Amino acid sequence: MGAPPPTRAADRALARPRRRPLAALAALAALLAVGGTVAYDLDTPAPRPADAPADEFSAARAYRNVETIAARPHPAGSPANDQVRAHLEGVLRGLGLETTVQDTVAREAGQLSGAAAGSTLARVRNVVARLPGTDPTGKVFLVAHYDSVQSGPGGNDDAAGTSTILEVARALAAGPRPRNDVVFVLTDAEEACLCGASAFAADHPLAADGGVVLNLEARGSTGPVIMFETSRDNAKLVDVFGRAAPHPVGTSFAVEIYRALPNDTDFTAFLDRAGFVGLNSAYIDGGAVYHTPLDTPAAMDRASLQQHGDNALGLAREFGHADLKALDAGHDATYFPVPGGLARYPGWLVLPLAVAALLAVLALGWLARRRGRTTYGRLAAGFALGLAPIVVAPLGAQLLWAGVTAVRPGYAELLDPYRPTWYRLAVVALAAATLFTWYALTRRRVGPAALAIGGLGWLAVLGIVLAVLVPGGAYLTTLPALAGAAAGLTALAVRIDGPWPVLAATLAGAVAVVILLPTVVLLFPALGMAMGGVAALFAVLLGLAGLPVVDLLHPEAGGQRGLVAARARRAGALPAVAAGLAAAVFAGVGLAVDRFDAAHPVPTHLMYALDAGTGQARWLSHETDPQPWTGQFVGGAASVADFPGLGDTELRSGPAQAANLPAPKLEVLADTRSTEQRTVRVRVTPQRPVRLLTLHVDGATEVESAVVAGRAIPGGRATGTPWGFGIVFHAPPPEGIEVTLVLAGGSGPAALRAMDASDGLDGVPGFRPRPADVGVVGSHSSEMLAVARTYPL
Repeated sequence: MGAPPPTRAADRALARPRRRPLAALAALAALLAVGGTVAYDLDTPAPRPADAPADEFSAARAYRNVETIAARPHPAGSPANDQVRAHLEGVLRGLGLETTVQDTVAREAGQLSGAAAGSTLARVRNVVARLPGTDPTGKVFLVAHYDSVQSGPGGNDDAAGTSTILEVARALAAGPRPRNDVVFVLTDAEEACLCGASAFAADHPLAADGGVVLNLEARGSTGPVIMFETSRDNAKLVDVFGRAAPHPVGTSFAVEIYRALPNDTDFTAFLDRAGFVGLNSAYIDGGAVYHTPLDTPAAMDRASLQQHGDNALGLAREFGHADLKALDAGHDATYFPVPGGLARYPGWLVLPLAVAALLAVLALGWLARRRGRTTYGRLAAGFALGLAPIVVAPLGAQLLWAGVTAVRPGYAELLDPYRPTWYRLAVVALAAATLFTWYALTRRRVGPAALAIGGLGWLAVLGIVLAVLVPGGAYLTTLPALAGAAAGLTALAVRIDGPWPVLAATLAGAVAVVILLPTVVLLFPALGMAMGGVAALFAVLLGLAGLPVVDLLHPEAGGQRGLVAARARRAGALPAVAAGLAAAVFAGVGLAVDRFDAAHPVPTHLMYALDAGTGQARWLSHETDPQPWTGQFVGGAASVADFPGLGDTELRSGPAQAANLPAPKLEVLADTRSTEQRTVRVRVTPQRPVRLLTLHVDGATEVESAVVAGRAIPGGRATGTPWGFGIVFHAPPPEGIEVTLVLAGGSGPAALRAMDASDGLDGVPGFRPRPADVGVVGSHSSEMLAVARTYPL
């Protein structure tokens, strides 16, 4: 046989080391080491013991408060919440701090519209303590909520934040006085409506001049504490965070995404008021326990608690001594975690860097063509084909999860599986399999150089798009594109078969790992497995940035024929086959390991609704595909428009036996009319211990304005529903609430629908207790018992 034809110039890679296996091994080892360093840097610190120095944060000391706060569920207004509040007051007063309770009625920020026109209010009792500063330039507010959901004790959400603040207060009180006032705000009714934070920010004298807010949250049970939200123009705040937080984890991309989502915490109430700036932090992994009975102190990872405390204490000290009048930078910062700290640069650099990355990739393509490494046609093909893995990998991840949930439908009601690690590995492996398969199929026809430059082209283009639409996330693709283009230009400037091109490609790959790996890791708990495709997308972008290193796993391209070519194709398919098998194995192990049992019960949702006027009762559930236990009570979907206080128009429903329970009492205290208006004043009083009261006006009646428990609220008219303008009142006092409604003069006969709700179904006729392996889904309406009645006016 003759010698194989020479390798065509267009098939050549940007690096062709003489010892290809050795180069591949060295490059992969280096990137694995970088990845390991990145993962280690994201890990949580070891919790400090109870005998740690007095000026340090101790997770063991803080955990003692967690055990007291989260001994049982304590929603706003409950006797258990009263006990928690008494404990907080005692601890803070014991530290010698000025401590008061703000007892008021507060309205949720913003106004509801459409079918839910009206307002949500609550009686709140915030615990507020102050450590006076020596020469204040402003105030620093440490904020967390002490109430829990009705369905769980809140061991993490938010006993973590509350206990962290108590321990930080102890450490600050034990040391030198800060320059600025430090105010500890433990809010009530966050779970219900953020009403405690709204009351403090709007009405408390200490909040009148604004200040720096550090809000502490938890939406899981473990993982690193992420600073995920900031106020606008955050550059100076982020600089303090990077310097003063001992374990700074946060990304400007997360801030951009959170700003776009309809999610709120107590931090929202402060941002709605002028004069407040600040940072919002939480740990979010282990989301399966979120808002469930499993969110106990025992479920808490004390290393996450330690990180919460270390960061909060460091920031409180730094802001406590800083000039708080000089925190407005006028622009946002771009920032992201790197081993050893937080990288950051001013936001005005985002677009210039994105443009520079695009120009650098274009220059690389021009030079590669000039040096004979590829052609313009192949470059165009490489760029066009690069879209395939970007689209296919996320779709594959979503299909994978659809298959898993078909086998394990209970996952649909969970924020994340109880043990999600194997499933996350399966998504990453599937993304790798997609990339490797695509590369093996296109490499010989298009050429390694064209594919590598095409991949960088997509990173650069996405960088431009992100710079315009989501500036804080542009670094994710701009910086790897810049590094990859620089590596490619270096490779073309030196001998292609020497070590320098491999070294340059490895360094560029390391930059991509440092920037993109934390995003992949953090996206899984942030979005849950139901949106695992987003993590798969960024995993593929990481692979595209590292294509020159991926190419080292393949035999040298071009020139082979016959048996040699067949062997080369088989060798090139090995990475794809290995990654595909790994994805299947990881998914299978996940199904085998993460089974529902007594310690990890399948989540279910059930409510009971009684119309005390008609005597009709129903079981209701949010489950779209009811679990067998829930299926005993509910069947098909049905309208629940006659229970507007539930917030939904359609739920799974089933007949229920009527319980002997009274509806809220409605008394008309005054009813005056004129040609323009009708003013009705009523008192709504619960006849049993309840968590909330609702009052809705029939949909045909327009409400011009209202006053609820002394709070004026705007009116409105809902559309498309029999019940319109509504009031939801959390933690109502036993004596009830007084409501004044000003109705439009043209309205006809009116009717009011009053409903109250308590928690727990054990005493309801026909209720069958859950078996040990059946649990409660994390929902504000789980186990709700609602009783309603219509009152004509």
